[in-house]
Amino acid sequence: MGTPLVETDGRRLRSQDSRARIVAAMLALTREGATSPSAEQVASRAGVGLRTVFRHFSDMESLYREMHDAIEAELRAAAAQPFRGRTWRERMLELIQRRSAGFEAIAPFRRAADLRRPGSPLLQAAHAELAEALREILVRIAPEDIRRDAARFEALDLLLSYEAWARLRNDQGLTPAQAREALALTVTALVGPED
Repeated sequence: MGTPLVETDGRRLRSQDSRARIVAAMLALTREGATSPSAEQVASRAGVGLRTVFRHFSDMESLYREMHDAIEAELRAAAAQPFRGRTWRERMLELIQRRSAGFEAIAPFRRAADLRRPGSPLLQAAHAELAEALREILVRIAPEDIRRDAARFEALDLLLSYEAWARLRNDQGLTPAQAREALALTVTALVGPED
């Protein structure tokens, strides 16, 4: 009587393992620069058959959803860390440090997502959610006079966005350290001296 349960549990564990390997393969391929990995590439990297990929993920969109969830969990954990800076200016500079590290980590995934976003409601929603989450963090640490000054707040939100980071890194060819320095200089000039 105990054998069918063991077999079922074994199948379930193998299924969970295959699913995890498929997601890990998709993440690895994207991290390595593949902006649109095929199901065949994912299957090969995961060490599973193509049918297994489609049994777990009915289409590539559902695989992107799983990948997005894994990345989002990492970003939320990093964002939940309390700021160490005593003043809001120190926290703003710390925010630049944190975002630069986070943006560097998600850059390959963001490039892949940006290619698929126009035709993907999932990726459009994920893009909007990230922008809103980043804005909420800024609202929490910015002083009231900055929040009330709509033009300065919107400029600050733009400067601290992934898009600004990507432009500095990709279009202007800055290193991460140079991009952080440029952002710190610009943000400091924008917000003015601390009271």
